[in-house]
Amino acid sequence: MSQMQEVSLTGAEASASARAKPVDTEARRALWGSALGYAMDGFDLLILGFMLTAISKDLHLTQPQAASLVTGTLVGAVLGGFIFGTLSDRLGRVRVLTWSIVLFAVFTGLCALAQGYWDLLTYRAIAGIGLGGEFGIGMALVAEAWPPEKRARATSYVGLGWQFGVLAAALVTPILLPLIGWRGMFAIGVFPAVVAYVIRRKLHEPDVFMAHKAKTADAGSSLRALVADRETARISLGMIIRCSVQNFGYYGIMIWLPNYLSTRFGYGLTQSAVWTSVTIAGMALGIFLFGHFADRFGRRPAFLTYMLGAAIMVLVYSQLTGAASLLIGGAVMGFFVNGMLGGYGALMSELYPTAARATAQNVFFNIGRAVAGFGPLVVGLVSASYGFPTAIAGLALLYILDIVALLTLIPERRGVELALGLARSPFPAAMMRGGGPVDAAPCRWRGALRFREATCRRALAVRPVSGRTYGGMHE
Repeated sequence: MSQMQEVSLTGAEASASARAKPVDTEARRALWGSALGYAMDGFDLLILGFMLTAISKDLHLTQPQAASLVTGTLVGAVLGGFIFGTLSDRLGRVRVLTWSIVLFAVFTGLCALAQGYWDLLTYRAIAGIGLGGEFGIGMALVAEAWPPEKRARATSYVGLGWQFGVLAAALVTPILLPLIGWRGMFAIGVFPAVVAYVIRRKLHEPDVFMAHKAKTADAGSSLRALVADRETARISLGMIIRCSVQNFGYYGIMIWLPNYLSTRFGYGLTQSAVWTSVTIAGMALGIFLFGHFADRFGRRPAFLTYMLGAAIMVLVYSQLTGAASLLIGGAVMGFFVNGMLGGYGALMSELYPTAARATAQNVFFNIGRAVAGFGPLVVGLVSASYGFPTAIAGLALLYILDIVALLTLIPERRGVELALGLARSPFPAAMMRGGGPVDAAPCRWRGALRFREATCRRALAVRPVSGRTYGGMHE
């Protein structure tokens, strides 16, 4: 097929083709593999929250040092997001996802051998590098493998993997921690390497990615593409804000929630785990329903609904004192605060092309994790001075900022057909600088991205095809 012929393919025709294709075995395997890898991450990170007291006592850590173990992990994830995201867009989703899981597993296991603060912090930071690769690659893999009308629910199912991981941590830590200690708990972290082996053997690259690689010899810098022009930079700024608020709220709440329940209400480890498990169950239900909501009504309406709910519920939860109200309020707060998690995979997959899709997912979400790395520290400092209720109530202001970023910077792309061969890029000129071909679709989206017609023509060297539709959007 010639470039002109490929450019002329309408979004309606592509969408009809995708809808005729059922969810096949490869798509389901991609979903299971990505969700399992993400579950291992969630398990590891939450057990760290439960073990901070035991680790601090054994290694004589101060409260800021204990909090910095979480911060170090999340900051390491930023570096991993850059490294593994760019590698995935060049070398393949499955291969690089395997590498990231193995790195994460090995250095999580090494934490069991730590003799002091600095070597434990080093192991956590390197494990974070592996952690940083898994979210974006898994989301890109699933988004490319599933049909567009089910994309948000598929990426939400990957997000459920994280929730099942943290739920497992909340349930088994009270049982295992007294028996095997914090070192034994870290030793369990080597098991994701088995998951990596299964992923490498059973999964295959999505057709979208393989077609893109076959047609594109050199797509240029995927990192540069994220800020290639004014419109793309605006979208990228919006995603940085959104991912930062998402992660700051989640980690700020989940890392300190067991400690808050213990110190203020006198709950033991088992009781704190029950309350935390109910909150996580609320998060899981929120994620599941978000995917269906976003596929039916659009990404922006779904995010807006959940962000308003999160802003209200963190204020409500900060005022609760009774056992029953804390239990129910925690579940409802979790529903909104983390219910949006899976939607980011679909949203960013539709905003960026094959040549930069995993890079965008990893870089932005892990920049958010880096900002969120200070969440436990900030919440800890505010809690020490003003109490945990004040600290958690302050998160409502962040969700208001999130709403502003969504409404002013992020366009709607529900159900847009992802790239097949030529990447459907919102930044054609940048991709041409790298010498590789680009797709024409976003050049027809001038109403949404307001690209200049001259820029589109220079990038594509073809005349726009008047009246064509692309991903359901009209010229």
